[in-house]
Amino acid sequence: MTAAIRVAGIEKSFGELQVLRGVDVEVEQGSIFALLGSNGAGKTTLVRILSTLLRADAGTGSVMGYDLVAQSREVREAISLTGQFAAVDEVLTGRENLALVARLRHLPAPGRIADELLKRFSLTEAGDRRAGTYSGGMRRRLDIAMSLIGEPPVVFLDEPTTGLDPEARIEVWDAVRELARRGTTILLTTQYLEEAEQLADRIAILHEGRILVQGTLADLKALMPPAKVEYVEKQPSLEDVFLRLVGRKEAA
Repeated sequence: MTAAIRVAGIEKSFGELQVLRGVDVEVEQGSIFALLGSNGAGKTTLVRILSTLLRADAGTGSVMGYDLVAQSREVREAISLTGQFAAVDEVLTGRENLALVARLRHLPAPGRIADELLKRFSLTEAGDRRAGTYSGGMRRRLDIAMSLIGEPPVVFLDEPTTGLDPEARIEVWDAVRELARRGTTILLTTQYLEEAEQLADRIAILHEGRILVQGTLADLKALMPPAKVEYVEKQPSLEDVFLRLVGRKEAA
């Protein structure tokens, strides 16, 4: 398949602190690629470089075939970025937030665009409520919906479930899966192993500015010794208990 994102040999330092140390990544169009790493691994720095908010010290990169440096304007037109905190205006309603972004992008029929996205993200009933009254999961879904106005082919989600409770996290996972089903290329950064396992077609582990390994979940599991068959009593996790009590199914 054609790569939507390519980076090779990306390096970035801030003073004497070397954050990225020669990163190579390739993301296929229409796939979910998870960049997994702990705090300080360099995930957000790489996303900022890919979204042209930072310039790399060395290396090359492209998004949808556009060079990050020479064609930065075309790159910005091809992407959308959702950061770690929802960028919604809590005074406006959900519909007003969406319509405002559509107007800022000079798109026709902003009201129609807002209604379509409210329906797509299961927010229609809350569309006329102030976003400040939304739950964490609803606010994040609205934030992702806002990022899709103009139908960018590539979306960067930088730790989208940080600070969310288990139920809200699953709501966001469902929204991400729906984006991928519609053909959007998604680069997801996360420090949650389960999130990468649940969502990603391919996973890269970034540690101290270097990619340690990347591949499918099966590829990564194959790096471990063969599994031993043991018979143990499986106890439900606290998350299983929480989701059952609040009426939500466990993550698939």
